[in-house]
Amino acid sequence: MTALILDGNACAASVRARVAAALRDAGSPHVCLATVLVGDDPPSQRYVRSKQRDAADVGIESRHVALDATATQHEVESAVGRLAHDPSVHAILVQLPLPAGLDTDRVIDLLPPEKDVDGLTERNLGRLVRGAPGHVPCTPRGIMELLGYYGIATAGRRAAVLGRSLLVGTPVALLLARKGVDATVTIGHSRTPDLQAVCRDADIIVSAVGQARLVTAGWVKPGATVIDVGISRTADGIVGDVDFEALVDIAGALTPMPGGTGPMTRACLLDNTLEAARMQGAL
Repeated sequence: MTALILDGNACAASVRARVAAALRDAGSPHVCLATVLVGDDPPSQRYVRSKQRDAADVGIESRHVALDATATQHEVESAVGRLAHDPSVHAILVQLPLPAGLDTDRVIDLLPPEKDVDGLTERNLGRLVRGAPGHVPCTPRGIMELLGYYGIATAGRRAAVLGRSLLVGTPVALLLARKGVDATVTIGHSRTPDLQAVCRDADIIVSAVGQARLVTAGWVKPGATVIDVGISRTADGIVGDVDFEALVDIAGALTPMPGGTGPMTRACLLDNTLEAARMQGAL
């Protein structure tokens, strides 16, 4: 058995086309996504540039605020606060992580929920828990889009989510367990006894821990769906949490790294920006 490769680029293209069509149908209104980057981390710079290119491709304006790595808490909060109060800005993404010494929660709390397209404010996370409408973090939303695009069944399936961050692990666990999706979810982490056994029992594995090639052949039962979110930079280049080559003849479906969840994260940022503009009456 050779795994079905879940091509994030193909699914992301369909999401971008959907966003572009919605904007054209609305008369190409002004919609603006603002990004805030603190510091000069090269991967973060590349990631922000890719988001800006994606936005331009679908007809969304980009505005970027770049701050030095030495920026104070006050300077960062002032920059985010100005965007929060600017009616011409419909969506704000603060590129994380922030440099050491800055209080991320204080910065995120400045975002109006309707502009918080990463879904990290208390109100948006609370709405996610309640199953109410609101912005869902982009990577978890992208994972659910990818599962739907390829028709991966979730109802009645056992899912193991590795990692419990608010950016990926906890939100994707909530989405998988949501009524209508109906997976039975276990969240695994560093204190979980025999994490390998938890994964071997799962029909769906989502790994978001940032530990290179953690999930290998002995962790996965034949036919399981394996979603790789983690990124590690090694001497061999960028690798994921999943040992792709070891699993390609075991898993039923498998995301590549790169080319799996990364494109979906960026595409769902655009979709969240579109929804943010709708919330604020821009279209």
